[in-house]
Amino acid sequence: DVSADRGTIHFTLNRKLFVQVCKCVFVLFSFSYVSTFLDIQTELMCFSVCCSSPNIAKKFHAGHLRSTIIGNFIANLKQSLGNNVIRMNYLGDWGMQFGLLGAGFGRFGCPEKLKQNPLQHLFEVYVQVNKEAEHSEEVKQAARHFFRQLEQHESEAVSLWQRFRDITVSEYQHVYKRLGVHFDIYSGESEHQAQAQETVQQLRSRGLLKTSEKGTGVVDLSPDGDMSSICTLLRSDGTTLYITRDLAAAADRKQKYHFDEMIYVTDKSQANHFHQLFQILLAMGHSWAESCQHVPFGLVQGMKTRTGEVVFLEDVLNEARARMLHNMSQSKTTKELDDPEDTAEKVAISALIVQDFKGPLQSDYKFDWDKMLQAQGDTGVFLQYTHARLLGHIFNCNGIDAATFDPSLLLERTSVTILQHLLRYDEVLYQSAQDLQPKHLCNYLTSMYILEMFNGALANHLLKCQQARLRLFSGACSVLASGMRILGITPVHKM
Repeated sequence: DVSADRGTIHFTLNRKLFVQVCKCVFVLFSFSYVSTFLDIQTELMCFSVCCSSPNIAKKFHAGHLRSTIIGNFIANLKQSLGNNVIRMNYLGDWGMQFGLLGAGFGRFGCPEKLKQNPLQHLFEVYVQVNKEAEHSEEVKQAARHFFRQLEQHESEAVSLWQRFRDITVSEYQHVYKRLGVHFDIYSGESEHQAQAQETVQQLRSRGLLKTSEKGTGVVDLSPDGDMSSICTLLRSDGTTLYITRDLAAAADRKQKYHFDEMIYVTDKSQANHFHQLFQILLAMGHSWAESCQHVPFGLVQGMKTRTGEVVFLEDVLNEARARMLHNMSQSKTTKELDDPEDTAEKVAISALIVQDFKGPLQSDYKFDWDKMLQAQGDTGVFLQYTHARLLGHIFNCNGIDAATFDPSLLLERTSVTILQHLLRYDEVLYQSAQDLQPKHLCNYLTSMYILEMFNGALANHLLKCQQARLRLFSGACSVLASGMRILGITPVHKM
């Protein structure tokens, strides 16, 4: 039945037909079923997702967490819809800061400390040399000299820089493994320094590069050509800047990977940088720049541990695991686990992710340990508990064969409500793919109050009823696990 009333349309589903259709859907509930079940897109595409992008020779700062997990979500989402995805980590491994670090290591570096705790020692050296540079022209000059040596490929400087880079990537990979994140490509600014000079020549030959009064190389981006809006690409000494290398990197990626779309994930303070980047690429005749997209995000406020202000991500991960382990030890429902620390870490990371993904990405939000680790409500802990509980119930029904079942036994309101929610999964993923916002999927999963409906659902002792309900909850468990994985969460089996 269909009826209209004051701007709304009311319709009633034929429950028998609805449940019969759902029977076909059950066999498709899996991590990648969506692209098969619903023709969301007309053609598959190649996406390049560039995210995380920490600076080498520094410990992984907590500020890079958002870029890492948001980029991972976007890559997972696009891949789950059948697309080819290139996961790229574009490291900050070039620039004047390495001139400072190189000069600083010559003054304050210790080979033994570098072996024992490499990134901590490099961080200490960098802090020390920065303090010296504030009041010492000699240190500034030494930094400029070391960076010129790097740009001229002098072997001793390059060898030291390469050592710093290798150490850093190795340390970062350990952190990424904890987060459940991987990359297909580790690239960096350093790979594009020569191409950056070629880009400068292309801009010059097109008449786009001009020399400012200060002797720097600039591109005029003002609509009227009056130099009211410029972008600097070269220092007065001829060395390149970050955006110059970004221009070269974008062109190189297009040539190598033939992407249909390239997505950059950074904080919203870099919005103008990417606006200028895309403008210059278009001015150079690269029409594909129209398919480049910047996904900006806001700041996390108040992220700190018990010891004070947070600097490094591993401090956050370690404390999240410790707090979760304590909460689990205090809970009467916690199961006996083979590896409690591993489970606590997975649940804690899911809590971090869900807290981050609940709202619009561009919004700043306040970090809250207590809310994040709550077992009820819209939290990652709740998702993990729901998944583990569903698996437990399914395991306890081990003697019931749910491969064949009678869909007519799922006509009561509770079952139909669950089915309606499950069938919205495609719609939610489609919505997420349109605006690249994880909040749609996150809120969909946390509103799956399936355990409240579960009580008594398998209490009917008729085998046919148990088969039908078991199949329903198995489908729900599959959808929940699928959505969690797309968010970047590893579902746990017991907790």
